[in-house]
Amino acid sequence: MTVERKIIVNAAEPEETRIAVVEEGKLCEFFIERIWDRHMAGDIYKARVDTVLPGMHAAFVNLGEGRNAFLYLADAKGHKVEPNAVMLVQVMRVARKGKGARVTAHISLPGRYVVLVPGGREIGVSRRIESPEERRRLRTLARQLRPKGFGLIVRTAAAGADEDLLIQDLTELMDLWRSIEQSARSQEPPCLIYKDMGLLGRILRDEVSGDISEIVVDSEEEYKEVREYIDRFCPEKPPEVSLHRGNVPIFEFYDLEKEIEEALDRKAWLPSGGYLVIDQTEAFTIIDVNTGKYVGKANLRQTVLDTNLEAASEIARQIRLRALGGIIIVDFIDMDREKDQQALLSRLGELFKGDHYRARVFGITHLGLVEMTRKRARPDARAVLSRNCPFCSGNGWVLKEDAVAMNLKRFLRKIALSSKPEAVLVEMYPNVACYVAETYLSGWEEELGLRVFIRETPEFQWAKYRLDFQGPLEQAERRVKLLQEAKVVVHSNAASEGV
Repeated sequence: MTVERKIIVNAAEPEETRIAVVEEGKLCEFFIERIWDRHMAGDIYKARVDTVLPGMHAAFVNLGEGRNAFLYLADAKGHKVEPNAVMLVQVMRVARKGKGARVTAHISLPGRYVVLVPGGREIGVSRRIESPEERRRLRTLARQLRPKGFGLIVRTAAAGADEDLLIQDLTELMDLWRSIEQSARSQEPPCLIYKDMGLLGRILRDEVSGDISEIVVDSEEEYKEVREYIDRFCPEKPPEVSLHRGNVPIFEFYDLEKEIEEALDRKAWLPSGGYLVIDQTEAFTIIDVNTGKYVGKANLRQTVLDTNLEAASEIARQIRLRALGGIIIVDFIDMDREKDQQALLSRLGELFKGDHYRARVFGITHLGLVEMTRKRARPDARAVLSRNCPFCSGNGWVLKEDAVAMNLKRFLRKIALSSKPEAVLVEMYPNVACYVAETYLSGWEEELGLRVFIRETPEFQWAKYRLDFQGPLEQAERRVKLLQEAKVVVHSNAASEGV
């Protein structure tokens, strides 16, 4: 069965890019990249070994910028790892929750159709290509095309592609590798040698295939980039590419903001009335399945099986949506019959078959828990968007100040486009108001073309804001003056005073 997939690109704000993958009208994957993000997966550094840890069979390597990364010695076979040794390393997992980035000395360069592995010897074909005939064809091509001293892996997008396309892709990757080698020879460590393409480029490279029906973009510049990519790589079966216009922000237009907000909730509801409880810990993620309001239509056994099968589909979606990785334990509703258990495990296996990040379902333990793992390739949604709560000693979480700021900016852009006021006055929680004013206010005013005043309101929740006034600048300034006379703190851009 073909699943309708769309890609929605929110690139209107220069500070961040957000991309949503929508399947059958539901948000299934969400990506975000901000301009201040540093070590991204795929980046290549000329690093210097700082400390070797024999007891952990690992080392800390200096990437520059005052940050060390973690290197397992198993990921550096063939390299001499000792203090002050210099080597090329690639970020395989970005820093998260106080842990530094994890790197490998085994470099890989992904293209559209193939992955080039300098120093490797392996030949591989994506496991997502299921046709035995196509796998044999591509493996034979890979053997013929593999440069000496390199490994070559054929990607899913190569299914049905002719030899010329693979050769073109491989040639570009070889040129890229020579450029990386040249940069590495000429620069002193530690330093960044190669930065992988931005989020939009990676999504186009890794996600766009024949099952993508539409790509919608809200930025003229990125729209042109998408068009050029599609014209080059998808001439035979191109998805529809359109530019989103209008006053309603693109994610709001497609009802995605609420789904992103719900991806941070502990509870996720099932269509039947059952629900999931998702708890993330440092060691693993635990998901609990509950029948909730669902009472079934036949008997208890069938009710439990139906709930578990429905939960399996939603669990697969939530894992992708929240970018969960590592060890995942699922406490399904107990089932006594082995036939039902096997039906559930088979369903889970099917659901994760097309996942870009390798997932493995190991089975059901003696305690009735389903064990699985999923490759942790990027930070999960909560790590990206939230931080420890400052009011409860870290037992809870709140949205990061930057996340609140970007929500506010999208709101202000909507106001600026629809009402075109000269000035606005916004109420926010004091700590967040202060951060937004100091970090963003001057740039926002220039970009949006309006004066922004931010009033501190202590009774507000951390992430909430409210429009107090919009209209002429003169009226806004009078209102601000009255508030300040009443000892209310109002932030403004000092550089705009008197302009």
